[in-house]
Amino acid sequence: MLERLEEFEAEYEDVLARLSEPGIGSDPPRLRDLSRRHKELEALVSTMRELRSATDDAETARELHAESTGSDRELAQQELEAANARIARLEDELRTLLLPRDPNDGRNVIVEIRGAEGGEEANLFAKDLFDMYQRYADRRSWRLELLDVRPSELNGIDSATFVVKGEDAWLRLKHEAGTHRVQRVPVTESQGRVHTSSATVNVLPEADEVEIEIDQNDLRVDVYRSTGPGGQSVNTTDSAVRITHLPTGLVVSMQDEKSQIQNRARAMQVLRARLLELEQSRQQAELATQRKAQVGSGGRSEKIRTYNFKENRVTDHRINLTLYKLDRILMGDLDELVDALIGDERLRQLATV
Repeated sequence: MLERLEEFEAEYEDVLARLSEPGIGSDPPRLRDLSRRHKELEALVSTMRELRSATDDAETARELHAESTGSDRELAQQELEAANARIARLEDELRTLLLPRDPNDGRNVIVEIRGAEGGEEANLFAKDLFDMYQRYADRRSWRLELLDVRPSELNGIDSATFVVKGEDAWLRLKHEAGTHRVQRVPVTESQGRVHTSSATVNVLPEADEVEIEIDQNDLRVDVYRSTGPGGQSVNTTDSAVRITHLPTGLVVSMQDEKSQIQNRARAMQVLRARLLELEQSRQQAELATQRKAQVGSGGRSEKIRTYNFKENRVTDHRINLTLYKLDRILMGDLDELVDALIGDERLRQLATV
């Protein structure tokens, strides 16, 4: 393992040298890629150097143990055991660090939430999920930027699209993609019966403009008047924008901003993310073995999680984890769920190494 890691150490020094080159700041794409790689290698090299130190300590303790007697020998034995335990821990850390990197780590995230089965109750649940992710973003000190929201009749949402900006946003939100199911008595239910409804969550890595080049000739742009709540400008100007990407048939609509220019910019932001996801899905389909190592399928029709209000219970079906803290989870206390999903993903990956 150490021989293999020496190659990473050489690459780390090379990346450091490139980051210090004059003019690197004038090449944002290259600076971004080098900075991401530097961060990946830094943890690897730091752990590797700590392992070397622990290995040296173990060798020293082993020599002392062989040469000592009495209490000195017992002390050397304790030092040897501590060094060996440290070596085992660091080797486990290195195995995890050597797992294939998710190419989207470090990216910002675009999240889309929609009410699904259950009529207006589904839209109310979609609003609960939106509020939950807002609170989670606050807890993680991420920035959340709302792109578009379509309110429903009873203060729910038909759909909401927003960007989450944070260094670990993709790592901690990517497993949220899928169908979320709720079991509760809806506000529209007069006889107190529990209903089952659902909302879908789509999680996309935000794409940089330089990564996804879009030919303007491939776009059909329609403008129309905004609908729904939004102030005096709504329904008075053609500010809403619908962009259709003709080669793929992808359609993105934005109407939340008062300016047509702003709505178009936001629509292009979401379109780039969807095109990036489309391309990455195509690439992953060609790598079947790597795909099997992922947690869940992320399929939109897969019920990944159930929220049961009567029992104050949340169950994640992918890892068979049940927590009786629904009230806290809806307030943004998602880390226990998220950490379990990340841990399960790593265990699956380690099993294939």
